[in-house]
Amino acid sequence: MADPIRVRFAPSPTGFLHVGGARTALYNWLYARKVGGTFVLRIEDTDAERSTAESVDAIYEGMRWLGLDWDEGPEAGGEFGPYFQSERRHIYRAEVDRLLEADQAYPCFCTPEDLKSMRDSLKAEGKDASYDGRCGKLSRDEAAARVASGEAHAIRFRSPADGETALFDVVRGKMVFQNALFEDFVILKGDGLPSYNFAVVVDDAAMRISHVIRGDDHISNTPRHLMLYAALGYKLPKFAHLPMILGEDKTRLSKRHGATAVAEFAKEGILPQGMMNYLALLGWSLDGKTEFFTPKKLIEAFSLKRVGSNPSVFDIEKLSWLSGEHFKILALDEKAAGVHAHLLAKGYDLPPLDARFVEMVELQGNRIKSFAEAEFGMDHFFKELPNYDASAVTQYLLGDAPQKLVALAERWQALEEFTAEALENALREEAASWSLKAGELIHPMRVAVVGQSKSPDIFKTCELLGRDLCLKRLKAKG
Repeated sequence: MADPIRVRFAPSPTGFLHVGGARTALYNWLYARKVGGTFVLRIEDTDAERSTAESVDAIYEGMRWLGLDWDEGPEAGGEFGPYFQSERRHIYRAEVDRLLEADQAYPCFCTPEDLKSMRDSLKAEGKDASYDGRCGKLSRDEAAARVASGEAHAIRFRSPADGETALFDVVRGKMVFQNALFEDFVILKGDGLPSYNFAVVVDDAAMRISHVIRGDDHISNTPRHLMLYAALGYKLPKFAHLPMILGEDKTRLSKRHGATAVAEFAKEGILPQGMMNYLALLGWSLDGKTEFFTPKKLIEAFSLKRVGSNPSVFDIEKLSWLSGEHFKILALDEKAAGVHAHLLAKGYDLPPLDARFVEMVELQGNRIKSFAEAEFGMDHFFKELPNYDASAVTQYLLGDAPQKLVALAERWQALEEFTAEALENALREEAASWSLKAGELIHPMRVAVVGQSKSPDIFKTCELLGRDLCLKRLKAKG
């Protein structure tokens, strides 16, 4: 019987959830959901100086916004916790002691100054500046005595001096590394915290992770991890290293390329469904042509075998387009709730989220493709006067147009019902009284009421604006 599929996302809480990390979390989540596996969240907070509670909250918030729920981890619980590395020190210490007992690790008493001097000397001689293993040559009795005396020390792993370490990667195939290229590396730091390379192996084994799906920036660490798996007698998981994400200048995506934190895209009105869809395409493809996927369809289609090894370029325009496609199929009540929340966040003084507000959103149709665009397509509903487009004013509100608008305002003021049908009939009557075609009065009326030369159904817009605002705007330009 095959072992259960268990995958994990293990971010370091030193900032926000960024695009690269979100893509890694998504692929792990998709794989777990596709095969009925378990998705584990683990917080790797051994960088005590940079890890913050705010960053932990930002990770939770970003994942929840994307819809990436975790089966085990902080707040969810699970039988393999705790899920913060800072709370697992006793576990790492026990495994370090096992390696020390087997002489596969040793105390290192070198100070930072010692290490710098050693590396400078090796460089001056034209030699490799890796750690020369000097403390590994101490007798076990001498090392034990120095530890017992309280001398500060770290613990280093005794790397194999020769031979090869091989890996079959699900994405990249077979990779072979020469052991001689790797120095004896630190597994427990002087402050008692484990190094990343050690903690990640111990935790993945303890949490029974079956597939390690992570970014290709970890490939250089993988040989060390494989050495530790072998030394500790752990069962080896399968590895899948995901291709890097590049900015438009073809360098690794970073802050210099603009927004990279998931929370920033949320603030800009990108839909989580659109973000999930786009992130999935940054390294994976179903057939090379299908681009639109709902979360359900992504789960059904996803396969690690279709993850490529070539880098992907982050394209904000394509992300916006995909978000717009998802926006089109949102249920009206969900779309209205999102627009309402976005406008409130922008400081608008809004009416309640009621049937009238839903009608305002419905009226926009496909004119708005995101919650952010709603601000510019609907802001005239929530102001005394709209923002007037100068070119539209010049084209439609000069000459005797103001006089006609005042007359239209008087006709509309006399209406018993301020409905779209009644408004249109009254406007046509007013236009006829001036020997005008209806459109010749509709255009200036539209600019006076909404400030633009184009809008959704202008009579329905006026009905939703209400009598007072419409009349005020007609008279303001009259």
